[in-house]
Amino acid sequence: MSEARRGERRHAPLRLRLAVATALAVAAVAAGVCWAAYIAVGQQLGRELNLGLIRESNRVVPQIRAGAAPPGGECAWLGSPDCVQVIRSDGTVTPAPASDPYVPPVVPGAVAVARGERGAYFSDSAFHGLPFRSYLAPAGPGRAVQVSMRTDSIQHSERRIAVALVVIGAAGAVLAAVLGYAVARTGLRPVARLTRTAETIAATRDPRHRIEVPGRDELSRLAGSFNVMLGELEQALDARRQIVADASHELRTPLTGLRTNIALLSHELTGEQRQRVNGALSAQITEMSGLVDDVIELARGDETSGEPEDVRLDEIVGHCAAAARRHWPATPFSAELEPCVVRGVPARLARAVTNLLGNAAKFSPPGAGVEVRLVDGELTVRDHGPGFTEDDLPYVFDRFYRSQSARGLPGSGLGLAIVQQVAHAHGTTAEAGNAPGGGAVLRVRFPVLR
Repeated sequence: MSEARRGERRHAPLRLRLAVATALAVAAVAAGVCWAAYIAVGQQLGRELNLGLIRESNRVVPQIRAGAAPPGGECAWLGSPDCVQVIRSDGTVTPAPASDPYVPPVVPGAVAVARGERGAYFSDSAFHGLPFRSYLAPAGPGRAVQVSMRTDSIQHSERRIAVALVVIGAAGAVLAAVLGYAVARTGLRPVARLTRTAETIAATRDPRHRIEVPGRDELSRLAGSFNVMLGELEQALDARRQIVADASHELRTPLTGLRTNIALLSHELTGEQRQRVNGALSAQITEMSGLVDDVIELARGDETSGEPEDVRLDEIVGHCAAAARRHWPATPFSAELEPCVVRGVPARLARAVTNLLGNAAKFSPPGAGVEVRLVDGELTVRDHGPGFTEDDLPYVFDRFYRSQSARGLPGSGLGLAIVQQVAHAHGTTAEAGNAPGGGAVLRVRFPVLR
C-alpha cells in the first residue's frame, strides 16, 4: 500500500475533524457553564436554607425570652423538616432528644452559645441517615435556641439539577457536532472544488482549468490566488513551448549549413576550398553553441543559478568592458563607473552586461565608440550606430526578434531578451531608446544597497 493511501486511512476528513473539534469545544464550554450553574444553584439553595433558619430563629427567640416554651410539634421530624430546641447553660434540652427518636441531637458548641461564650453559627450534621443543618443563636441569659432543618430535599434537588445539566450539556454537544459537520461540509465546498481542480491538473497536466468561488472571503481570495498561479503556470508553459518552437526554427539554418559543409568535405576540394569550408563549419558550430546557451539561459526564467549575494556591480561592468575590448578590438569602449553594491547573482549580472556591450558593439560602425556609464545604480550603454526605429522599439526585448538592419548580422535575437529576464530576476526592468545625435541607448537601473 502506498504512503498516500496509508495517510488517507490515518487521517479523517477535514470536515469530520472540524465537527469533532467543534463538538469538543462546545462540550468544554457547556461543561464549564453547567458546572458554574450547578455551583450557583447550590449556593443559592444554601442561602435560602440559611435565611429560612434565621427567620425561624427570629420568630421563636422572642417567645423563649418571654418565658414561653417552644411551640409544640416543631420537632415532629418525620412530618415536618423543622425542629426548634432550647438549650440551657447546664446542658438540658427542651424537648429532650431521648424523648423522641426523631429529634436531632444537640450539635457541639450549643452549650457555649447558651453561656454566652460563642456567637450564632450554622452546623451541618446527620441523624438516622438524614442530613440536617442547624442554626444556633442566643435566646436570653443562659439559653440558646437550635433551629434544625432537613436538607435531603435540597440534596435531591441538586442531584436532579446536576442530571438535567449533564443531559442538556450532552445534547448541546451532540447538536453542535451535527451542526458543525453540516457547517463544515457547506463551508468546505470551495476547498473541495479547489482540491478536485488541483487533482485534475495533476492528472492531466493541463493548467487551463480554473476554480470559481463567489464572494470576497478568504476562500474566494485563495481561489483567486490559485487561479492567478494557474495563469502564470499556463503562461510559463506557453513560453517554454514557444522557446522550443522558436529555437527549433532558428537551429534549422546552422544545421542546414553544417550538413551542407559536411557534405562538401566528402568531395575532393582544393586546399583553399577546404579552408573556407572549415572556417564556415567553425563559425556555424560557434553560432549554434551560442544559440543553445542562450536558450538554456532563457529556460531558467526568473530562477537564479546561484545564491544572491552583495556584489560590486562596478567591478563586474569593468571586467565585462575589458573582455569586450579584447573581443571587439575595432570598437573603443569608454567606461565611467561609480562604486556600486547590489544584491544579485554575479554570473547572471555578468551575462546581462556582456550582452548589452556585445549588442552595442555589433551595431557600432568601425571606430565608433561605445559609452558605458554606471551612476547611482543605473547602467547605461550607448552606441553610435543607426539606433532603433519606431517600429522596432516595442519588440527590442522580445525573444528571437531581429530588426531588418540586424538580419544580416550574426546572432540569434536572444541577447536583449536575456538582459530583460536577468533584470526581472533582480527586481528591475531594462529600457531601450535612442540617444540625441544618433545611436541606441539601453538602461537598467538596479536597486543599490550602498
